[in-house]
Amino acid sequence: MRIASLALAGALAAASAQAEDFYAGKTITIVTSTGVGGTYDVSARALSRHMARYIPGNPTIVVQNMPGAGNVLATNFMFVNAPKDGTFIATVHAAMPMHQVLDGRGVRYDASKFNWLGSTGAENEVLLVWNTAGVSTFEQATKKEVVLGGTGEGSGIFMIPMAMNNVLGTKFKMVIGYKSSEDVNLAMQRGEIQARAFSLGSIVSQHPDWIRDKKISFIAQAGAHRAHDLPDVPLLTELARNDEQRQILQMVSATAGLGKPFLAPPGVDADRVALLRKAFASALSDPQFLADANKLNLKIEPMSAEEVTQIVSQTIGAGPDIIAKTKAAVSAPEDAADKKAAR
Repeated sequence: MRIASLALAGALAAASAQAEDFYAGKTITIVTSTGVGGTYDVSARALSRHMARYIPGNPTIVVQNMPGAGNVLATNFMFVNAPKDGTFIATVHAAMPMHQVLDGRGVRYDASKFNWLGSTGAENEVLLVWNTAGVSTFEQATKKEVVLGGTGEGSGIFMIPMAMNNVLGTKFKMVIGYKSSEDVNLAMQRGEIQARAFSLGSIVSQHPDWIRDKKISFIAQAGAHRAHDLPDVPLLTELARNDEQRQILQMVSATAGLGKPFLAPPGVDADRVALLRKAFASALSDPQFLADANKLNLKIEPMSAEEVTQIVSQTIGAGPDIIAKTKAAVSAPEDAADKKAAR
C-alpha cells in the first residue's frame, strides 16, 4: 500500500512539474460566447483573476468575447479551431447542447465531445416583459401580442418564448439579430422591443433596478424548481396542460440546469484536462473569488465536471420522439421571427 501511495504521489508530482513547464510564461484564453457586460462575460473575467493561482506555472489568463449566431459562433470555434493544448477554454451558452439536437443550423460541434470543466451553478431562465407593454401575467400574454428580442435561433433567448408560443399559446412576436445580450437589453429600454428571455442571475447582477423599480413583470420561469426569489412565478412545466406538453417543456427547461458551463476543446491531453478541472473547481471555492463574485452579484453554486457532463449527455441522448416534438415546439414558422438586420 505504501509503495502504491508513493508511486501515485510521484506520478502527481511529475504531472505537476510537466504542467508547470508547459504553462509557465503562457497565456490561457477564456472565450465567452456573449458580448462584453453580460454575466457570462462578467463570470469569465472574475474567474480569470483567480484561476491562474491553481495552475502550475501561473499562466496569464485573458478573456476573449466572441458573440454571434446565437452563441453558435464561439461554440463552433472551440470545437473546430481552438488550440487543443489547454491554452483555450470557454464558457458557452447553456442552450448549446439542446440547440445541437433540436435545431442544428450552423452547428459544427458535438457537445458530447467537449471536455466539460464544470459550471458556476444551475440558474433559472425567466420570461420578462417591460412595464409599458400592457402585459404582466402569463394569461395576458396569451391574448395580446408582445414584441420580444433575441440574438439568434440557437439560444434560450429564442427557444423558450418560441416553445411558449407553440405549446402554451402565448403571442410573442420574435425579433432576432441583435449582436449581444446587452444589445437586447438596450433595445427593450429604448422601446424597440417589449420583452425577452433572460437568466435570473443576469438580471440581479446587471439590472437590479428593473426589479427594485418594478420596470418588468415576470411571466414564467424555466428550471427544475421555482427560484427562491420568484416563488409566485410559474414554471413552464406547471403551465403544461397534459403530459406531452410537460415532457416538451421539461426538455426546453433543461438548459437552466447547466447554468454557465465552462469547457475545453476535444483532443486536449487527459492529464491537462484533469488539471484544468481541478483548477476550475478550486477557483470557484476560493474565498477571494467568492468575495469578488459577491461584489458583482454573481450567484455561485459550483457544479462538477461530472454533473455537467451528465446533463449534456441526457440532453443529447433524449429519445427521438421527444426530440422531434420539442424540435417542432421551438421551431419558428417562416414569418414568426423578424430579422433585425432587415429592418
